[in-house]
Amino acid sequence: MSRIGRKPIDVPSGVAIDVKPESVTVKGPKGELSERIHRDITVSVEDSVVSVTRPTDRGEHRALHGLTRSLVANMVEGVTSGFQKTLEIQGVGYRAALKGSDLELALGYSHPVSIKAPQGIEFEVPIPTRVIVKGNSKQQVGELAANIRKARPPEPYKGKGIRYEGEHVARKVGKRA
Repeated sequence: MSRIGRKPIDVPSGVAIDVKPESVTVKGPKGELSERIHRDITVSVEDSVVSVTRPTDRGEHRALHGLTRSLVANMVEGVTSGFQKTLEIQGVGYRAALKGSDLELALGYSHPVSIKAPQGIEFEVPIPTRVIVKGNSKQQVGELAANIRKARPPEPYKGKGIRYEGEHVARKVGKRA
């Protein structure tokens, strides 16, 4: 029993999708992304619409079907508009600066923390307490933002540290007399 995904993926003009056995490559104005797919899942492109199908309704195939559809949709979105994550830095003396294409963070340690920009990722620092991570791969952008946050995660007493934009940090009450 073959099932077609409920939401076919519309491919904008200027984006080329190459489907090979067990891999999908998407090329667009913001670069090229490639992903391996499971051998049981079938991806087809017809009239600028990508369809993902699964062979059965077993739980494993349903899970792989959703995963593959999300991966392909994220690749199409990544090569057209890209992804970004914004991080906020809070704390006295905590700040970020660009050194070439790399990010340098002053986070209260005895040394600055330097983070190299991998290929396909760029940093923006509009103000010293805000860092924007941009790229075409959702996975790379999210992973790099998490690694930056890990350099000084927000602490619960004063709220100092690096947090995602809009993230709520649960605060604790300090010592009581």
